[in-house]
Amino acid sequence: MRVGAIASSVAALRSPISRRPFLLPSSDHPHLAGSLYLRRARCRDGRRTMISEQFSSSPPPAQSSSSSSAPFASLARPVDGDAEAEKPLPKQRPWLIVGLGNPGKNYSGTRHNVGFEFVEAIAEAEGISMSSVSFKALFGKGFIGNVPVMLAKPQTFMNASGESVGPIVSYYKIPLKQVLVVFDDLDLPFAKLRLLPKGGHGGHNGMKSVINHLKGSRDFPRLRIGIGRPPGKMNPASFVMRPFNKQEREELDFTLQQGVAAIRILLLEGFDKSATFVNSNKSMEQLS
Repeated sequence: MRVGAIASSVAALRSPISRRPFLLPSSDHPHLAGSLYLRRARCRDGRRTMISEQFSSSPPPAQSSSSSSAPFASLARPVDGDAEAEKPLPKQRPWLIVGLGNPGKNYSGTRHNVGFEFVEAIAEAEGISMSSVSFKALFGKGFIGNVPVMLAKPQTFMNASGESVGPIVSYYKIPLKQVLVVFDDLDLPFAKLRLLPKGGHGGHNGMKSVINHLKGSRDFPRLRIGIGRPPGKMNPASFVMRPFNKQEREELDFTLQQGVAAIRILLLEGFDKSATFVNSNKSMEQLS
């Protein structure tokens, strides 16, 4: 790599860039292979901003200042003499990805909060800040590829999650088919993912609330994360508040990486391909 290219890239950003790899499982989807290297810079006002992203097996090369324009800008340029191309592109509705959980340190890292952890993993991998509070939720906006996305962690406590989700969907007029709710599931084996296009609440109080505040509609996709059954005669309410042991944490982190890959497939390739990827994936234990 030439020294001149590095210098011009750094000068264009006026700030040092950090890269952190986020490992993803290999798959038949070429844009998911290898590691996701996030290139970030710090703006003058102190905010951390996503500069670019790339899936690769090695860090992305530095770019010169002449190539620092938005990666999708060329898609909107009209062709001379082409009347159709000069028409504005229709506004793309964002996806809303909601992770269910309970706010506060007492609940952090517990089984009932894996929905929160999943959304945090997406935010970290895609460079989306979730520092704002809107609609009773920690809230963030960004892009996955060229698809606009909103991330939310309701702060209403689990059983009232719909008080946050319903108003977000209503205000932004998000189609229900683009509202993905992520939550823990006692009936799935630990660290197992299951992606479904619609369904009931399955006895999950957070999902009950969400359905009630979506006018009773169940026609929205959901990603269930297995937390397993409580041992012996343990009360399920006590079990879901338990933290993970070291082995479980390793398995869950592996599953979260698979889940981030599944979200990219969902938004960029469609539900069917993402469901196939999720529902046919093997656990870390099966791969070892």
